[in-house]
Amino acid sequence: MTKRAWSCLAVAIAFGGASCSSGGKMIKQDELVRRTQEIVDAVGRGDRQPFEKYFAPDSMIFDEKGRGMDKKAFVADQAPLPSGYAGSIKVVNPQSRIMSDTAILSYDLDETETIFGQENKARYHETDTWVRRDGEWKIVAVQVLRYYEDPAPGKADVKKYPDYLGTYELAPGTTLVVSADGEELFSQRTGRTKDHLIPEAPDIFFRKGVEGRRLFRRDKTGTVDALIDRRNNEDLIWKKIR
Repeated sequence: MTKRAWSCLAVAIAFGGASCSSGGKMIKQDELVRRTQEIVDAVGRGDRQPFEKYFAPDSMIFDEKGRGMDKKAFVADQAPLPSGYAGSIKVVNPQSRIMSDTAILSYDLDETETIFGQENKARYHETDTWVRRDGEWKIVAVQVLRYYEDPAPGKADVKKYPDYLGTYELAPGTTLVVSADGEELFSQRTGRTKDHLIPEAPDIFFRKGVEGRRLFRRDKTGTVDALIDRRNNEDLIWKKIR
């Protein structure tokens, strides 16, 4: 074994497996979180400096809108909030895996945005991959996801419930029954449990914790002739058969 190999082994034993291949200090979760908070604090101001500082030139960024960007495009995308807007983002629930020259930080982002006095909130989950090169830790990959949130419930219009009640068919042998119990509306697919349909707007309902909507379609005469199961802007049409 060479002298350098012995030296590297000694460092690994002393520091729990830390690599001596790239120089520079090992990074800790607290420092990753501090840097990440510095980055998100800059978002509302449109301050590009932390992005320039902490992102590697060859970084890949995939945001919650499904966009894939390199560093140049991502930095160019940073701009101050419009007039009348204010906001803050907090890094919470961090978890990390730090191995030699690679560090992965996964965390939630709690965003509060005030738009002309009205407060909106959103939650995201982000995972960043940091790599140590020439003694400097830089982000090389980012993946952002947005947590699904149910919409605000609307007021039930029970007078319309008789229009919705009945059996709907997706294909022969695959049916869905819509029923009511007082002011509560339900749908039940063959062989499955009942789903509570929560009103959002006229003829539009959602299910708690389920992304998408269920819409009752009306024909030219105003009669409900189908239930539309809409997910990711794609529709499944259940035709009303009785």
